[in-house]
Amino acid sequence: MTSEPHLGPVALPDTRARHTVEKLLDGSGVTLNGSSPQDIQVYHPDFFSRVLRQGTLGLGESYMDGWWECERIDEMAHLMLRHGLGEHAKSRSERLKYRLQSGLVNLQSRARAYIVGEAHYDLGNDLFQRMLDETMCYSCGYWKNANNLHEAQVAKLDLACRKLDLRPGMRVLDIGCGWGSFAEHAARHYGVEVTGITISREQAELARQRCEGLPVEILLEDYRDLEGSFDRIVSIGMFEHVGHRNYDTYFDTVQRLLAKDGLFVLHTIGSNTSDIGADPWIHRYIFPNGILPSIKHIADASEGKLLMEDWQNFGADYDRTLMAWLANFDAHWHEIADRYNERTRRMFRYYLSVCAGAFRARDLQLWQVVYSHRRDGRYDAPR
Repeated sequence: MTSEPHLGPVALPDTRARHTVEKLLDGSGVTLNGSSPQDIQVYHPDFFSRVLRQGTLGLGESYMDGWWECERIDEMAHLMLRHGLGEHAKSRSERLKYRLQSGLVNLQSRARAYIVGEAHYDLGNDLFQRMLDETMCYSCGYWKNANNLHEAQVAKLDLACRKLDLRPGMRVLDIGCGWGSFAEHAARHYGVEVTGITISREQAELARQRCEGLPVEILLEDYRDLEGSFDRIVSIGMFEHVGHRNYDTYFDTVQRLLAKDGLFVLHTIGSNTSDIGADPWIHRYIFPNGILPSIKHIADASEGKLLMEDWQNFGADYDRTLMAWLANFDAHWHEIADRYNERTRRMFRYYLSVCAGAFRARDLQLWQVVYSHRRDGRYDAPR
């Protein structure tokens, strides 16, 4: 659904839909056609009925179509979520549809595993190179002692390496290696041999270029097809694509591939609840078939397979990471604008902003979990 956007805010229509939206927003700190950066500027009179009918899908799509503007979508999302509008904003039909889909079909089966790679990660390396930092990390940075995005991403990579207690000559598996950021860092600074796997052709090609001359092998492969034994295993920002029906298989695979005295670091976004669902807009436009795990999901799937040695949450750092990506995206968009359309630009701006707001509201978490095969002695995790 698209239409020509208005040049500026329209007069708010005297409709039941408009009054319902105003009532939902009352007390949130977000107003309609207000003067604050977090306020929604309505550019189309049908905005209200569309959002009430389609929930978050309608909110995101109407922004892509130019039906509304907001100077600080991140803060708008933060305030709305703090106000408790998260569940109210998802239409019942979309939630039911996803739950039925995920109940009847394995949305992350082998046959469907490459969908997210083709839909999102293969969109174009030129876009991600301008949005991310030099490491090409597309996951949460570690801002404890960092002053900028690059320092935060290097700190995150090194934190994982230190938690794995890497030693020269070790064989390391990187499940979901992305553009090779961890593989390059670990091989270059810790002298280990790394096998990285990804389901994105664009990522695999660039990762091989970046790791040329290092003891790194990049494979376009599903994690379920791997064989061998590895001294250490890491998975950064990939578990979100595994799906609840495959959690047991995932941990069975890690248990099978990890050496008896090995360590495994799982780095994943996490949900505060164990409900099976996904935001309809994110599901359609950003990460098809993705599901965020809860603490219970991870604990149940890993129980009896691996021993949890440490669990760290630095989800608040994802807010800063996403806002840094947004700043990069805005600053460099003009360099690639001729290769993408305006709807894509608005899609990425909305995605980065609402996710930053969700982490700011503590609606989402970021966990690093360390596992072993009941190795001897005490484990002290670096921080």
